Amino acid sequence: MADRITLRSKDFNEWYTDVIAHAKLADYSPVRGCLVIRPNGYALWEVVQRDLDRRFKETGHQNAYFPLLIPESYLKKEKDHVEGFAPQCAVVTHGGGKKLDEPLVIRPTSETIINAMYSKWIQSYRDLPVLINQWANVVRWEMRTRPFLRTTEFLWQEGHTCHETEEEAKRETLKMLDIYQTFLREIFAIPVIPGEKSASEKFAGAVQTYCVEAMMQDKKALQAATSHYFGTRFAEVFDIKFQNRVGQNQFVHQTSWGISTRVIGALIMTHSDDQGLVLPPKAAPIPVVIVPIMAKGKDNGPVLEVARRLKQEIGKSVRCHLDDREEHSAGYKFNEWEIQGIPIRLEIGPRDLADNICVLARRDGIKTKVKLDEAVASVGRTLDEFQMVLYEKARKHLEDNTFLEDSWDRFKERLEAEGGFYQMHWCGSADCEEKVKQETKATIRCIPFQQIKESSACIVCKGPSTGRVIFARSY
Repeated sequence: MADRITLRSKDFNEWYTDVIAHAKLADYSPVRGCLVIRPNGYALWEVVQRDLDRRFKETGHQNAYFPLLIPESYLKKEKDHVEGFAPQCAVVTHGGGKKLDEPLVIRPTSETIINAMYSKWIQSYRDLPVLINQWANVVRWEMRTRPFLRTTEFLWQEGHTCHETEEEAKRETLKMLDIYQTFLREIFAIPVIPGEKSASEKFAGAVQTYCVEAMMQDKKALQAATSHYFGTRFAEVFDIKFQNRVGQNQFVHQTSWGISTRVIGALIMTHSDDQGLVLPPKAAPIPVVIVPIMAKGKDNGPVLEVARRLKQEIGKSVRCHLDDREEHSAGYKFNEWEIQGIPIRLEIGPRDLADNICVLARRDGIKTKVKLDEAVASVGRTLDEFQMVLYEKARKHLEDNTFLEDSWDRFKERLEAEGGFYQMHWCGSADCEEKVKQETKATIRCIPFQQIKESSACIVCKGPSTGRVIFARSY
């Protein structure tokens, strides 16, 4: 661990890894590319799990669990799917000291093993819809890894649903994308742009892939979540048929959707600063910490008594921690909780007690003196305010760094000098898309739902275009 956190302006990548280390979110494991998620980091994943699990269940979804090991022949059944994942697969060839009759793939995603089961479970329209989600780990053999953003093993949830009609499945696809967008906005205070992926960027085996794209502080894009419409592709491969309402056999229409621990990376890079992690109150496992300022060799009983009472009262509405450790100074504790991103710190010492006040310190450095009998109400108001402040700051950053561009040369210059999102015309050609990627390392992040639709010329070939898409460099 570095002694100090690298400044963002000096090296954004180094700053990111320093924040993770200093805030005790994760550490590197002895296994290349794999991450040990420490309690502080896992608590953030639990926030994701709790909130999204509630939203999934409110919309009729149920949790299940499917095997980690998938027969290699299953993965090979869908051509596009296997081609998309083959380079990233980890394969088990031996077990129990013997060579296996068929190699087993450690799941990079679970479509194939889940669909093998759906083909057994679904017989009639009465069995539909099937709305199943699983919280799991997956393995993708990444060559270049970064904590939370891209690791060999990572945690995620993957929803897999089956429907009677195309219309119903497409509604499901967009509904789940909206759930992700709402979660990111309301809990993680991250503004995103929802849209559809281009054909070359969509999920392997999908008919359509939708995504929500976020902008990090270094103005790069991060795909925060995806939702896919599969049509009947996997149903045809795995023979998932049902007898419809007029007695005919037909294939189900399917969706898949997911979010992973990379969203923790998005949270870090959206809000944190040079002092460490910054957490929106609704994303914080512990939104409030109380630090009593204790004097050596003196009776600290009155201060501790008030601190405990405040903890009890505040704890009725939000989780609150009392840091009454005697082995560390108040300054040490202030620094520690600041690095770990706690939204509000309440300070109370003998002088504050004498004046019937405490100090409310917001994570962005704003301090306020409040009366002790008003502290609980002030904490509630400040948490709400800080949540809004962080969202608006991120929203303005996204807005201020999203540009309209019609000149190929100027786009290349600005992307290199400024970064950001560029709304540009594209003819729909994969060749033009690839040229942008090869020459600038920017990709089409999405065709936004709120697309600027107008007739103009493609940024690359000058062929006809009917609307602008978003190009950016990304994680």
